[in-house]
Amino acid sequence: MTSLSDAALDRLRTLGDGLALDGTRYELLGELGRGGMGTVYRVRDRELGREVALKVTADLAPTPDAARRLRREARALARLEHPGIVPVHDAGTLPDGRVFYTMKLVRGERLDQRLTRGLLPGDALRLFSRVAEAVAFAHANGVIHRDLKPQNIMIGAFGEVLVLDWGLAKVRAELAEAGLPGAQPPSPAATGSEPASTLDGVVIGTPGYMAPEQAAGNTLAVDERTDVFALGAILRDLAAATGARPGRPLAAIVARATAPDPADRYPSVQAVNEDVARLQDGHPVTAYRENVLERVARLARRHRTAVALVVAYLLMRIALLLLTGR
Repeated sequence: MTSLSDAALDRLRTLGDGLALDGTRYELLGELGRGGMGTVYRVRDRELGREVALKVTADLAPTPDAARRLRREARALARLEHPGIVPVHDAGTLPDGRVFYTMKLVRGERLDQRLTRGLLPGDALRLFSRVAEAVAFAHANGVIHRDLKPQNIMIGAFGEVLVLDWGLAKVRAELAEAGLPGAQPPSPAATGSEPASTLDGVVIGTPGYMAPEQAAGNTLAVDERTDVFALGAILRDLAAATGARPGRPLAAIVARATAPDPADRYPSVQAVNEDVARLQDGHPVTAYRENVLERVARLARRHRTAVALVVAYLLMRIALLLLTGR
């Protein structure tokens, strides 16, 4: 009996799902992953001779809401040209009627997988900053992710850090010129219509990373601080992966970012990232008021080379005094 390779099995499985690429520029290579909102395949772009990722609505007969959501995701991503956000290459409708878009094929590992191997404290904070920079850029362009978690963050083969899966993104900016259904005006509590699955009263997000307003289904209250909450939970996971007990300043940053009341959180992703940068550089953070002893200890760590030289000099002087009897 002849056995089939994993790649061949993946191809048969995806063909069994009815993914029709006949008449398109794409050749099916295998399945990368699937979720409630869509399925992602590895395909070859014959026109450009490269492999890309193709995302398509999950069901063979998707609802208008599912198709609209995938279009919204593609258009939102297309506007976010940032090194930390996967670029979109193409979008359209497959021969079977399903909406799709293609994007850069990212090779590497998810952050949740990376966390299982442990991290150095400095690496953990640097990873967080890279994620926060991408999310802050999205916010500046009117897009709120709403489902930030380690599974949606990819670390590429060359150290690049990318934020993935914008299927639940909330678009604040008016996108009428792009024909985007459900475009919302830029306001703290956006009021325009959205796909049915994101209307008020519907819970979206991932437990453990959802802010309380998300868990309550209060989607009209979702704003940038909702992503701040999720980033605080990710920072908590990164700190835990170092295996060390987080210092009080870091714990205070996490606590402020994940405060139950949005008014008590950092007002923006940039603000929390600036506090993390202060922690990395040995400066006091806004989330924690240190006492005198903690301030002295922090300054000593920050200027450890100078402190070591002064201590060495003093020890040498003491030794000379003892030797000479003076």
